[in-house]
Amino acid sequence: MSITAAVRRIAANVLDLARTRLELASIELQESGRHLLGYLAWGVAAAVLALYALALVVLFVLVLFWDTHRLAAVGGMAVLFILGAAFAAMKLRAGLARRPPLLPATLAELRKDAAALKGEDGDGF
Repeated sequence: MSITAAVRRIAANVLDLARTRLELASIELQESGRHLLGYLAWGVAAAVLALYALALVVLFVLVLFWDTHRLAAVGGMAVLFILGAAFAAMKLRAGLARRPPLLPATLAELRKDAAALKGEDGDGF
């Protein structure tokens, strides 16, 4: 076997390995996209319904206290909205800080490939 044939065979194996990893990444991205769209749709539906409910609750409280304590009712609602917005911002920041990495299976396979190429893995290819 000549050196050029060996180089061609190695190049073909590397290209095949890269193709396999890209296919895995593509599948993971498709699954993530589907899950993300589903979560987004349910999140939008929940947000719209919650806003309608919140508007009705605010209207109810304002009408209930309009003759006696209208300024206290408006101020109380404003404080509740500020506290709710602060809580939502803190939860969002915490969730973004602990989100999982993108394409975890692909990254794990690439780490295994790198370890095998360095000779750290006893299995080889």
